[in-house]
Amino acid sequence: MIKVLVVEDQGLVRGAISALLGLDVQIEVVAQAQDGLEGLKVLHEQDIDIVLTDIEMPNMTGLELAEQVIERFTDCKVVIMTTFSRAGYIRRAMSMGVKGFVLKEAPSEYLVNTLKKVMVGQKVIDPELAMSALEDRDPLTEKERKALRFASDGLKTAEIAEKLFLSEGTIRNYLSEAIAKLNATNRVDAARIARQKGWL
Repeated sequence: MIKVLVVEDQGLVRGAISALLGLDVQIEVVAQAQDGLEGLKVLHEQDIDIVLTDIEMPNMTGLELAEQVIERFTDCKVVIMTTFSRAGYIRRAMSMGVKGFVLKEAPSEYLVNTLKKVMVGQKVIDPELAMSALEDRDPLTEKERKALRFASDGLKTAEIAEKLFLSEGTIRNYLSEAIAKLNATNRVDAARIARQKGWL
């Protein structure tokens, strides 16, 4: 029996996916969570084989959750489901060690088969998504991404510097580098472009 945790912030979607998976005799949805933080709590309390998670959620995103799971719960596998076929998401998920990437509009049998394949050690990523991920390279460094993320939250240069334990000059450099790389007009525009691409 494959023990699955479903992490999705929309209650109706979470319930529907859990019900669909529960129809298969080899799959048991042992828990549901509305965000990454709640998902982590469940992982501390129960044995889970696969975490099936959305990406865009409040408090902790699916990618942040995936990072934690892969690092701390080594026997547990992560499959991401999303409505966003953003290349940046796929690249980051793949480099992290995520085992599957499924679009929410995929047929339910595809999702069920993905979980079964992942359980036996295979990787499942829609070929079209994989190709778009390979073609669209993320030019940002991790530090530029962090600075840009904080800037998109409305933090000023001094506040970002404080959070990242760096000087204001360094933060300004990171932000101007990111703006130049993305051909953006300012930091807000750069953050918008990076978010659309799935790089933030």
